[in-house]
Amino acid sequence: MLVVSAGTGDLNKNLDYDTEKKTNDLNVAAFTEIVTWAYNFFEKQGHGHLIAVTSIGGLRGSSMAPAYSASKAYQINYLEGLRQKAKKSGKPIFVTDIRPGFVDTDMAKGEGLFWVSTKEKAAKQIFDIIDRKKDIGYVTKRWAIIATILKILPNWLYNKI
Repeated sequence: MLVVSAGTGDLNKNLDYDTEKKTNDLNVAAFTEIVTWAYNFFEKQGHGHLIAVTSIGGLRGSSMAPAYSASKAYQINYLEGLRQKAKKSGKPIFVTDIRPGFVDTDMAKGEGLFWVSTKEKAAKQIFDIIDRKKDIGYVTKRWAIIATILKILPNWLYNKI
């Protein structure tokens, strides 16, 4: 089992390139290096469980943190591809994508945050998602509602938010 829970992201109202690059270097380049190595290891071994913490923020773009939302979308899609690859292999390789909303950590940035989970509650739900080998899990569970809304919300309305 490997749990990838490293990531970064900053509010970037002025679209500073160095801020965007730092986010992409870790959330895209380093992420890909780590999960590719792990998946290949599990495939050679014949079994394994790859878990990555992405974000609800990867479901739509963000004017305040463009690289963060884009890099988390990359992670979500990369994991989906690995999950498909694992299922086609016929080997017991599980790929779990944990998509938290706001958790009371330094990563929860911004004003007026809602549905902020305690670290303890988030940890319990993450453990349950991993233990059940779920493909995708939202933390806290109520963020699945927001995820559904974000996926079906038309662009013209989302752009007004």
